[in-house]
Amino acid sequence: MHIAIVHDTVCDADAPDARDVIAQADAVAHALETLGHSSCRIDCSLNLLAVKVELQRRQVDLVFNLVESIGGQGRLIHLLPFCLDAMAMPYTGARAEAMMLSSGKVLAKTWMTGAGIPTPAWIGPWPGGDAGVHGKRTGTGNWIIKSVWEHASIGLDENSIITDAGPETVFPLLRARAHTLGGACFAERFIAGREFNLSLLAGPHGPEVLPPAEIIFEGYTNAMPRIVDYRAKWDEDAFEYHHTPRRFDFSAADHNLLHRLEELSILCWQRFGLNGYARVDFRVDPTGAPWILEVNANPCLSPDAGFTAALERADIAHADAVRRILTDACSWT
Repeated sequence: MHIAIVHDTVCDADAPDARDVIAQADAVAHALETLGHSSCRIDCSLNLLAVKVELQRRQVDLVFNLVESIGGQGRLIHLLPFCLDAMAMPYTGARAEAMMLSSGKVLAKTWMTGAGIPTPAWIGPWPGGDAGVHGKRTGTGNWIIKSVWEHASIGLDENSIITDAGPETVFPLLRARAHTLGGACFAERFIAGREFNLSLLAGPHGPEVLPPAEIIFEGYTNAMPRIVDYRAKWDEDAFEYHHTPRRFDFSAADHNLLHRLEELSILCWQRFGLNGYARVDFRVDPTGAPWILEVNANPCLSPDAGFTAALERADIAHADAVRRILTDACSWT
């Protein structure tokens, strides 16, 4: 097949989180070559008509969708899949509706709550929300302020945690901080505990849950919030970057917990209608109860990403994972 790798428009001046999509495109291109496919790359801008024309000009058979934002806005991530659906062009990953539903964090949390999937309570969003507490209702406590649409821990730092506060205190902070969080944000009840990522990959008999990973906060003092913030993901000079490794080895005492995390991951795949590959992020509170933070319908595929680490742990070659993602995409044609 001739496959177009479509990704965000990126320039050298962009931040590391934005430029990372080029590493993903390089990895996918190498895998496609290994599998015997030809490929080309197309930048996706707000000019979707130009993308459509370019796909037709290049006589593309399928799109490998790596678009994470359009025009620098994560909230527009679903536009390309809707455009491809209108073209009857097959593409990898989540369908347009699932991409929109899972990428808007408040929308995703509302969907999870309605499906009985545990997710922390929240306040907001701003704009458009209110100062009430949604989900499993709680009053005063600790909260973390997050972007509604932007991912990659954009805007997350030690100042994102608000302690011992009620909604009447937290909600005004959303308006004040929204401009640093993509224009829209919300506050989520902060779960002090362990953090897990579970990756899923399409297979012939449904999604396969890859080995679970736990993020370890090495050497963190009591004053340091145990979160994977922007520095931990992208700042190679930061303490956090070098002290948040992931581990795949667990004791027998974690068996039941890991089984429950796998069950919830598959439930998210089913309820959100995911395809190809995905990642579900959890916090586990001190009582051992799991809470889902995000359902990521297009996790990073770069060589140093958590999804790739899970593939390696499962002894699945990157090219074999790409093959399975392609097979799943072709099943929709």
